[in-house]
Amino acid sequence: MTLTELEGERSTLGRLLLSRKDLSSDWVPSFAAVPRAPFLPDVMWPYDMDAGTTVAVDRHEDPDTWHRYANANAPIVTQWDDGTTDGQGTVSTSSASMPSVVFGMLRDLDVQAGHRVLEIGTGTGWNAALLAHRLGKSRVVSIEVDPQVADQARASLEAFGLPVRVVTGDGALGYAKGAPYDRIIATAGLRQIPAAWLEQTRPGGVIVAPWGTHFSHQDAVARLVVSEDGASAAGHFTGPVQFMKLRSQRTAFDGHAAYVPERLEGAERFTTHVQEDALLRGGRFSAALFAIGLRVRDCWHQVAPKQDGARPVWFYSLSDRSWACVMFRDGAKADVWQAGPRGLWTDVLDALAWWEFEGEPGYERFGLTVTAKGQHAWLDRPRSSWPV
Repeated sequence: MTLTELEGERSTLGRLLLSRKDLSSDWVPSFAAVPRAPFLPDVMWPYDMDAGTTVAVDRHEDPDTWHRYANANAPIVTQWDDGTTDGQGTVSTSSASMPSVVFGMLRDLDVQAGHRVLEIGTGTGWNAALLAHRLGKSRVVSIEVDPQVADQARASLEAFGLPVRVVTGDGALGYAKGAPYDRIIATAGLRQIPAAWLEQTRPGGVIVAPWGTHFSHQDAVARLVVSEDGASAAGHFTGPVQFMKLRSQRTAFDGHAAYVPERLEGAERFTTHVQEDALLRGGRFSAALFAIGLRVRDCWHQVAPKQDGARPVWFYSLSDRSWACVMFRDGAKADVWQAGPRGLWTDVLDALAWWEFEGEPGYERFGLTVTAKGQHAWLDRPRSSWPV
């Protein structure tokens, strides 16, 4: 692939991001000056958006395909199983996010000249390099929990000429030595905004982080502004995303067999009028599922593939051994099995009815308030909120 072709692909990506309004005009110089390719490993696993699968690409064996993915609006897995496997493993644990997500979150961060930024989750180092190009390398600190990933990011940043300080450590603790920060941005999904981040951000500062409940892997970008007294931070979500979770906040699920007995003994069985599209509308970024997760606490759900016109959806309580299963069938009522003290399907129905009553709100109508004592979600405004 020639230099002209590479520049053409990057220009195409830039036009796409601008048309989607993910790339704001103030970030265009950094986009032009800091390509993603120098921060990617020789062997990587892009997610093919058309095929819906992860593919292995080796820069030495197929440089044209490697560069095409490097300049594409696609997420790229760079590590599996916390680095315990050399090739493709079972669980992806580090990645380069798709550029539309990267620049959408940088847009939400609203950095200004002179700001100091703490990044949680260095990954490849590309996001830190973009911030360093915009603000200056001395004004950015990045923290990465995985020593191998941190070392590679340091090397890439040094080679590119933007040697940002990369700290190896638990991002949930922040980095108090560099506080206070004007901005904190996380590139790992969270279930709880750490109190340390609130303490380390100046009053009026901004925290941007992918946040979600245990209900599913999906997240939404929370843009929180720290109060003048520094005691809280609050703000709306800006849209759906999906990130690998902060290692200390991964959902602890004991597995299906720990909940459900053979042949579903002891479960209550009944039918429901709710159809599959009511629950799963919008696909994996369904606002309905996000709303249900906010209302039904400590619950994990899994959607199985459809076979012969039938699809089971499972719900598991993370606070006890309650469970429920809904078997959706094309053109027929759904069967429900439910067991345990919580009545999970009943709770899900109540949450779904609430969401529909409120006008089926999208992500942007929801918000989050964080204090040192906990966090609360809310709809439209913080006055009426509930713990999450």
